[in-house]
Amino acid sequence: MSDPRLNKIRYRAWHRGFREADLILGPFADAHLAELSDTELDAFEHLIDQPDHDLYGWIIGRDPAPAEMEGPVLDRLKAFHLTVGASGSGRGA
Repeated sequence: MSDPRLNKIRYRAWHRGFREADLILGPFADAHLAELSDTELDAFEHLIDQPDHDLYGWIIGRDPAPAEMEGPVLDRLKAFHLTVGASGSGRGA
């Protein structure tokens, strides 16, 4: 990826400081950032601005997400987690 915005988002997805979230968000970013629309990128950035434990809980289904956080991008993250899991597959941090 040579787009500076995508590079910044990808870095943030991999380096959250909460390993469990890194192992979902990083591989998701690697696999899907390039195909997201600008609106979806905005939504992804807004999601990764949220506290780690909250976001992780929403993704794994432990906690309900607030209505303002729900949407297609969070749905994709949840589906990604279910299909790929937090196995650490991906490039690694």
